[in-house]
Amino acid sequence: MALVVQKYGGSSVSDVEAMRRVARRIVATRNAGNTVVVVVSAMGDTTDDLLDMADALTTEAPAREMDILLSAGERISMALLAMAVGELGVPARAYTGAQAGVLTDSKYGKASIVGVLPERVARAIQMGAVAIVAGFQGINEVEDVTTLGRGGSDTTAVALAAALNADVCEIYTDVDGLFTADPRIVPTARRIESITSEETLEMAANGAKILHLRAVEYARRFGVPIHVRSSFSDKTGTWIYDGRREGGFIPPAVAERLNAVVEADTEAAQPAPHAQPDS
Repeated sequence: MALVVQKYGGSSVSDVEAMRRVARRIVATRNAGNTVVVVVSAMGDTTDDLLDMADALTTEAPAREMDILLSAGERISMALLAMAVGELGVPARAYTGAQAGVLTDSKYGKASIVGVLPERVARAIQMGAVAIVAGFQGINEVEDVTTLGRGGSDTTAVALAAALNADVCEIYTDVDGLFTADPRIVPTARRIESITSEETLEMAANGAKILHLRAVEYARRFGVPIHVRSSFSDKTGTWIYDGRREGGFIPPAVAERLNAVVEADTEAAQPAPHAQPDS
């Protein structure tokens, strides 16, 4: 049995029918014998719509209140997706970033993750449920909601995968992996079968619109294999993997306590054989 973290971006959950399609993929992954944790972005243009409403009300929105507002999109998605998975006969539990233990600094609007304590997530999957987590958000030292900036759901997914010692972090988007150029613009672009995190960072530095840079940095730091795939097809996608693991994204003081919670799910875990973003 593998522990799989799946991240679905806004284009993958753009409407109710898209939610149903994603729910079917999640259930199929679980029915194949895997333990599944899901990180989800806001539906479609929800984040932009919230920004527009704030701009219509004020020219200088307080950063703290803006983060509370913008975190709402992912919370809507997590609840709806949990309902969709439950409708297929699989138990699912929805968690905000704070409930999932995503700890950040206090840079509102562009917070960085400083640790993940996913005890509630670990308990949920130990009991056989799919855990569905709101991406793009966390909680700071004074228990205020924070957001991670554009592409932050990628970062949430990789950090959770590291904390849970997952076998793989699957990033689902609207293209079939990483390409030598944007396949929506350049029809002759070639899909990259596998690539290292260092090479991925170099591509991003040269202007490629790929995964959030912090997500790739975390994957490199903690040895998390990333599998970039399309939620609209079953094509093989692209593996990003450096071939090493260095333990989870979790403060050492609580590692032993968390390990006791997730032991049943991680004992049999084996590393994956190998190894275009939304919010």
